[in-house]
Amino acid sequence: MTNATTESKQVAINDIGSADDFLAAVELTIKSFNDGDLIEGTVVKIDRDEVLLDVGFKTEGVIPSRELSIKHDVNPDEVVQVGDPVEALVLQKEDKEGRLILSKKRAQYERAWGDVEKIKETEGVVTGTVIEVVKGGLIVDIGLRGFLPASLIELRRVRDLTPYLGQEIEAKILELDKNRNNVVLSRRALLEETQSATRSSFLAELKPGQVRKGVISSIVNFGAFVDLGGVDGLVHVSELSWKHIEHASDVVEVGQEVTVEVLSVELDRERVSLSLKATQEDPWQVFARTHAIGQIAPGVVTKLVPFGAFVRVADGIEGLVHISELSGQHVELAEQVVSAGQEVFVKIIDIDLDRRRISLSLKQANEGVDPEGTEFDPALYGMTTEYDENGEYKYPEGFDPETQEWKEGFEAQREKWEQEYAAAQERWEAHKKQVAASLNEVAPAPAADNASSSFSSDSSSTGALADDAALAALKAQLEGN
Repeated sequence: MTNATTESKQVAINDIGSADDFLAAVELTIKSFNDGDLIEGTVVKIDRDEVLLDVGFKTEGVIPSRELSIKHDVNPDEVVQVGDPVEALVLQKEDKEGRLILSKKRAQYERAWGDVEKIKETEGVVTGTVIEVVKGGLIVDIGLRGFLPASLIELRRVRDLTPYLGQEIEAKILELDKNRNNVVLSRRALLEETQSATRSSFLAELKPGQVRKGVISSIVNFGAFVDLGGVDGLVHVSELSWKHIEHASDVVEVGQEVTVEVLSVELDRERVSLSLKATQEDPWQVFARTHAIGQIAPGVVTKLVPFGAFVRVADGIEGLVHISELSGQHVELAEQVVSAGQEVFVKIIDIDLDRRRISLSLKQANEGVDPEGTEFDPALYGMTTEYDENGEYKYPEGFDPETQEWKEGFEAQREKWEQEYAAAQERWEAHKKQVAASLNEVAPAPAADNASSSFSSDSSSTGALADDAALAALKAQLEGN
């Protein structure tokens, strides 16, 4: 029997060397870095509180959810997805559990500071998304948390900031302090820059006398500012209304659309003066157009003076009842007849439009009025009465004088006429009560021979009022139809 020699076969060649050599070779495959280093990795897992990142280290890096984004309380799934490449900053190479702690937002912060500093140096523009609405302004994600004050969002102050949430906006950098982690932005500065040329062109086109539409942008003690479309003009309080007002808020409110007239434009100071009342008809013109001498008008006594009493007969319109026109009897003081706040009916005896004066008479208003009467002249109590060039009465539109009936299709005109007639009749009834009350208080006395007023005119003048029997009959027929 032949003895065979068994030799052990070599399975692998030891080309590494000793165990120490092997460990050293493994170490070479592991990346080396220190706290504060910026490293890159790939997202391998997303949990509720953290994200795991493969960075080629002996263990996977951990990014706590609070270190994912500069936005607070963010959902990790909204920031990264598995397989995404991520740059992170090493916060701690090994915590108590031997984990590598990383921060995505710190890495983003470091990168962003460099970019932002360069933009600030060149007076450039940053772009970011509004991620939060905070007290006093907005937080904008520009790679770091930029604060945009509410006063610097638009050209004028914005009250509701909520609509800006999620919007991408551009802004200029006002302040930059890395030590304090402070970045202040201004969108208004950018708007002012971009609109400067447009504003100059707009101002050059504005001319005194032009009528423009605008919106009340703000109210101040001395008036109101109107946005004409990128340029604000001032309506001084004296140009807001024909009547005296204490404050602009008595007439207008922020956001209200108005029509204004351009008074002046100062190109060098970019100032525009506007007038609101210039686009509205002068109330004195309105009064003169809608009232006639001899007409009876309702009013309120506003002030008593030694020479009579002032009565407000329309909004912003006051007339004087001279003391000689207060009563048919001799009067020493206006207080003997009327009191402030009292409602009265007065007769218009003179209208001086140029001097803005109206002369009124309480005495003449009560003369010849029968408290028990049943017939009245509507025109005497404010009903519109028109005459043609020959002095002939103009019938209401839609009324046929031949048939003494209203035509079909003129229902609106008839309704308006009837409303005016009813209003005039209501004033007449109230006037009769005034006359009856005055007769009960004091027995009628002969008027003084020399009673006269520098404010009065011939009381027989009735202007354009209807006072003939034919017209009264016509109106009675119109009423009946």
